[in-house]
Amino acid sequence: MKRLTIISLLILAACSGPDMTRYVNVFAGTDGGGHCHPCATTPFGAIQVGPQTGNFGWAYCGGYQWADSLIQGFTQNRISGTGSSELGDLLMMPLTGEPLRDDFSSRFDKATEQGTPGYYSCNLTDYGIRAEVTCTPHVAFHRYTSDGAPIRLMLDLQSAQVGSRKRMYSRVLDASQDWSDSLRVTGYTHSSAWNNRTIYYTIEFNRPYTVAQVLEKRDTAELIPRRVLDFGPSAEPLMVKVSISVSSVEGARGNVEKELPGWDFEKVRKDAKALWNKYLSRIEVEADPEHRRIFYTAMYHLMIHPGNIADVGEEPFYSTLSLWDTFRAAHPLYTILAPEIVPGVVNSFLRYYDAQGFLPIWALGGTDNFGMIGNHSVPVIVDAWMKGFEGLRTEELYAAIHRSLTEDHIKYDWGAYDRCGYFPMDVTTVESVSRTLECGFDDWCAAQMARGLGHDDDAAFFEKRSGYWRNVFDPDYRLMRARDSRGNWDTPFEPFRVGHWKTGGAFTEGNSWQYTWHVLQDPEGLMEAMGGREAFVRKLDSLFVLKGDLGSGETVDVSGLVGQYAHGNEPSHHVIYLYSLAGERDKAADRIRQVWESQYHDGPEGLSGNDDCGQMSAWYIFSALGFYPVNPCGGNYVFGAPQLPRMKVKLPGGKVLTIVAEGFSPEQRRVESVTLNGEPLEGPVITHGQILQGGTLKFKMKR
Repeated sequence: MKRLTIISLLILAACSGPDMTRYVNVFAGTDGGGHCHPCATTPFGAIQVGPQTGNFGWAYCGGYQWADSLIQGFTQNRISGTGSSELGDLLMMPLTGEPLRDDFSSRFDKATEQGTPGYYSCNLTDYGIRAEVTCTPHVAFHRYTSDGAPIRLMLDLQSAQVGSRKRMYSRVLDASQDWSDSLRVTGYTHSSAWNNRTIYYTIEFNRPYTVAQVLEKRDTAELIPRRVLDFGPSAEPLMVKVSISVSSVEGARGNVEKELPGWDFEKVRKDAKALWNKYLSRIEVEADPEHRRIFYTAMYHLMIHPGNIADVGEEPFYSTLSLWDTFRAAHPLYTILAPEIVPGVVNSFLRYYDAQGFLPIWALGGTDNFGMIGNHSVPVIVDAWMKGFEGLRTEELYAAIHRSLTEDHIKYDWGAYDRCGYFPMDVTTVESVSRTLECGFDDWCAAQMARGLGHDDDAAFFEKRSGYWRNVFDPDYRLMRARDSRGNWDTPFEPFRVGHWKTGGAFTEGNSWQYTWHVLQDPEGLMEAMGGREAFVRKLDSLFVLKGDLGSGETVDVSGLVGQYAHGNEPSHHVIYLYSLAGERDKAADRIRQVWESQYHDGPEGLSGNDDCGQMSAWYIFSALGFYPVNPCGGNYVFGAPQLPRMKVKLPGGKVLTIVAEGFSPEQRRVESVTLNGEPLEGPVITHGQILQGGTLKFKMKR
């Protein structure tokens, strides 16, 4: 009762403020490579329920493309903006009469398609059905209204987003369903696609069903045949509630009983909207209509993931953690805008650690798929610890960090790394340079925590490792370059050639020009290695104008190019702000504005690359505010230039930081001076502590 009262008060408080959801375009990033989706969800919730327009292949990692004309059905969970396929569980499709296609898909009326935070609807024109979905944090809620014809429902409990049609049928390893209750279907699916995971579910209907048809299997590996359910004639809409759990069927049933016991669709829709307003209103901006829409859409995308997949009433357990992407800016932004989730996110890492023996790398559906490189749960942990978040299991977390970075596991053999002082290309045959650079940053983070906890020997060890980047820096080219275990440079050197785990090379979704700047922990050292600040700036200037052959490998992730700077992929995100650290704030301001205006839009094509669980959006928000975490661990934010005239950031404890860009215009985009509460800030950074004090951060703008 107490928990329900608190939720009710939060919703009431959110309802009393302005409606920020009207500025969100849930279709932004759904065209091309943004891989976003218009599904109904709640902030940091477990459910993303909405339309599936396609599957099988890179284009459908998000399960939806704006230009498609057919809907295949509605699934209960999804990933927002990534480059790999998973989730998209429990496909259902309402229909009347006989299906027109083997997959039961229907044309839908784009003119009637609607989407707002927490709600999606469209008209399925082939079946004469209005389909609507909303949700609570743990339960998907469907409402299907026909023009009078009886509604049936096709259930495909095997379906999920996968990379190929063959994988669809082979991914399910074990499954069970209970059809004994005419108002409910329960079961579980254990599968292995991008990762190995089990979901338990309960599907409840507002009127009883009969199984009208069990469809023939499409493949011998298909364990769960599709079924068509008949609900008889009725003038009332068909409503369906779907609850998912990673623990048990009982957990799924408990979620719906505690969170959505009734059938009031409109109330659930309003409550979801109110929860979104609670978070979206944490920043108020002055902006023209277009940039206001882009800004609040970025806020929305930022807060879809990670999702708390623990059952209602349990200790939080967060998943969909695309850490290689989100450690850079999304997680530091949560420490400002959503600090209440930070301890739960960090402590969730221990559950993955207990299960697999090392900290999570890319967590999804309650397990790890080990995607990408580095172990970037480490900076997220250390950042929260350095910022003084309470409720962290500090010693347990440090022990997990130490073991994850020193004991061999499925992702890393640390022997060659420590022997050579880098990952040698003849031992680590793909991504060797990128792994050296990314692991070096994790080592630096570990050293900060070790030193703070009094583990001085560990601190010295990790600090030494954090300098390994110097061993793959070629002073002749002044670029990062692979070496073998005997110390020989990779020859011939192709600095423009993109590396990828699929196709080989020394880099991860990037090339030497893009990764050379990936010394987040020691930009001053990188400047020195390049010959000083002036040489560093000249090299940085070249990055934004050079053209080069990216090679014939996997280049789809290297998008949003400005010269060799690739804003559509995360390793480039901090690079512009290095200008500020090198004393060239005007150059930083010019490039920030160029990217801010050219790489983000308010339409379906609104992103130049995968949003990657909010990281692209986090860059936009930080850059609007006027600062960015070049080193995303510890709480120093490097000044750029604000992109809007006035913003108010609501902080913990009722404090407010008002950011004023005095004299701002797109032409007057550079910064002459900065003051905080009237006191000049002469250096290139503002600290987390200064931000949390609130007050007025004033930028005096110039041409």
